[in-house]
Amino acid sequence: MDIRRARVVDELVAAEGLFDGPVREEWAVRFLGAPGHLMLIAYVDGVPAGMVSGVEMTHPDKGTEMCLYELSVDEGYRRRGIGRKLALALADEARARGCYGMWVGVDTDNQAALATYASAGARDEGVFAMRGWPLSDAP
Repeated sequence: MDIRRARVVDELVAAEGLFDGPVREEWAVRFLGAPGHLMLIAYVDGVPAGMVSGVEMTHPDKGTEMCLYELSVDEGYRRRGIGRKLALALADEARARGCYGMWVGVDTDNQAALATYASAGARDEGVFAMRGWPLSDAP
């Protein structure tokens, strides 16, 4: 397995099966060009098998931390440690960028995700409630 940072839209399009929907070129360009945005793709025999995206967040009194925004492993490649390796690779990148920590929001009933993050060293920091504001019809 090889984990590489995505740098061009074609890499995201080739890994489109790992996302919830089709890659939109204008969004992909914006993501890849935004400072602090990061996409790592795991390849097995040259085939995209998993991905993790991260977003740096900086606050005046806290410094910079990494949000693990999304992790996905193709169904045919699950239970091989790819998700754990992707999470660890993102943590390594966050550390190299000077982030003081990394976090992820995860549904409390998503046992596969909870196990993956625990195996990568994430600790339970307690109950978390999430609220959202739909600002448009876009997904």
